[in-house]
Amino acid sequence: MFNHAGDVLYVGKARNLKKRVSNYARGQGHSNRIARMIRETTTMEFVVTRTETEALLLEANLIKRLRPRFNVLLRDDKSFPYILISGDTRAPGIFKHRGARSKKGEYYGPFANAGAVTRTINTLERAFLLRSCADSMFESRSRPCLLHQIKRCSGPCTHEISDENYGKLVGEATAFLSGKSKAVQDHMREAMSAAAEELEFERAATYRDRLSALSHIQSHQGINPHTVDEADVFAIHQEGGLACIQVFFFRTGQNWGNHAYFPKADPSLSAAEVLGAFITQFYDNKPCPKLILLSELVDDLELLSEALSASAGHRVLINIPQRGEKKDLVDHAMTNARETLGRRLAETSSQARLLKAMAETFELPRVPRRIEVYDNSHIMGTNAVGGMIVAGPEGFVKNQYRKFNIRSTEITPGDDFGMMREVIERRFARLLKDHAAPEAQSTALPASDATAEESADDSFPAWPDVILIDGGQGQVGVVRAMLTELGLNDHVISIGIAKGVDRDAGRERFFVSGKPAFTLPPRDPVLYFIQRMRDEAHRFAIGTHRAKRKKEMIKSPLDEIAGIGPSRKKALLHEFGTAKEVSRAGLADLIKVEGISEALAKTIYDHFRDQ
Repeated sequence: MFNHAGDVLYVGKARNLKKRVSNYARGQGHSNRIARMIRETTTMEFVVTRTETEALLLEANLIKRLRPRFNVLLRDDKSFPYILISGDTRAPGIFKHRGARSKKGEYYGPFANAGAVTRTINTLERAFLLRSCADSMFESRSRPCLLHQIKRCSGPCTHEISDENYGKLVGEATAFLSGKSKAVQDHMREAMSAAAEELEFERAATYRDRLSALSHIQSHQGINPHTVDEADVFAIHQEGGLACIQVFFFRTGQNWGNHAYFPKADPSLSAAEVLGAFITQFYDNKPCPKLILLSELVDDLELLSEALSASAGHRVLINIPQRGEKKDLVDHAMTNARETLGRRLAETSSQARLLKAMAETFELPRVPRRIEVYDNSHIMGTNAVGGMIVAGPEGFVKNQYRKFNIRSTEITPGDDFGMMREVIERRFARLLKDHAAPEAQSTALPASDATAEESADDSFPAWPDVILIDGGQGQVGVVRAMLTELGLNDHVISIGIAKGVDRDAGRERFFVSGKPAFTLPPRDPVLYFIQRMRDEAHRFAIGTHRAKRKKEMIKSPLDEIAGIGPSRKKALLHEFGTAKEVSRAGLADLIKVEGISEALAKTIYDHFRDQ
């Protein structure tokens, strides 16, 4: 369904399209949401599939890609991290992996967050002494690294351990991650006892430390079910017009964490409708387990199972348990969903009060729905970056954050005004290109509620109501001049935040157009609110700057050569060890490297000779 502007309003499937559309055309008996959707629809487009399973998968695909306003939308769609034990080298390594599973090796997961993977890998290093270094470093080592010295790696790079014995360590790690933890621990206990009886106490101590590390992993697994080997558990709770879905991941009989989702859905939809729409989108780009446990009976359960089975390549069973351990797992997920949503409602209520108080304090025309905060970071003008963070009714909106690498060569190093001018120009020129400018805001209006149309449309706006600048009168003047040049000074309200006397927090001065600078009382909640947003912008800008600076410090001279991508760079380093050795190599030696043609070898040779 499309509106007059060509925007997709809704994507739906039906076994009989004619009946579905006829039901919409009746014009009566619809909820407010459906009635509003029908009223805004001007055209419709139909896609016929061969089977209903194909229709279900296509619906999920289109919803995720087009994000229609009247569908249930999965807001947080980032991929989950996995543990990868690589399989394309003589000594497999253990790594954290996120994204497409294109590398050779065994994958274990998903884990709920990257921190859980990092902690698990650190512990597995101590337990199984597997390497975690990059393949290029592994191939070029001439002596063991520090991890070997602190007994977190067995040193396969320099053959401190034979390939056969290292393979046994890899086998033990694979068995442990595959759920055979008890057998692995029993084997280590036997080996420790045997070493002690042979008076080889140092070897016995090594097994003791490895056993201790494994016990540490299992103590952090939470509830480990006895009757569920591989499953995802979904539980949904609705309250206050919001819905929270908790997803628990169980693999190899172990709890590998949980994640909370807050899908965008109309409050009139039932929990079963929201959960059913959520699951098809959730598994669109994620591997599906053999068992899925739900808290609600969703529509077309058999069709959903058939579609997920076709997508996963194996049979997927969907169950709504009524008793036993599986029911306990669902109840546990439901408890977490209920408590998480309660915290979210409390935070949202607090955020709404703060936004309203901010509108009253700064005499804004309406309560802001999108606030953008800008800050710059550099060291004496080097690696200069600008950062933009976004806040709204539900707190910080991190998928809207943006970073700006300062490109202009005309800016004097360290010129904060020039950097802010470039950031604002690039941000709003792009915004004008992608979205029509909003109506002008008049500060003569009272800080009233949003219009009925805005309240009806709860999608997050692209244009900011307010922008906060971390700076004083100079930075604010530059921003307003740039907005005026773009014709947007009446559309976006800009506020400057200058650090107070002696740069003390709580004594900030605020600069608003048409008003003298002023301060807020030290314990004003609005002041704390603005300080929190400014500090987040500062954190984001500094983090971006540090990442850029680190990348600059470790940049390879090979990156400067045209035609040298990651694969050829890896081949060169694999052959010569370091970039310095590549620079010393002769033309004949460069030609011998796989993937390096005679012309490219000449380019590499000339590059280093010219320097």
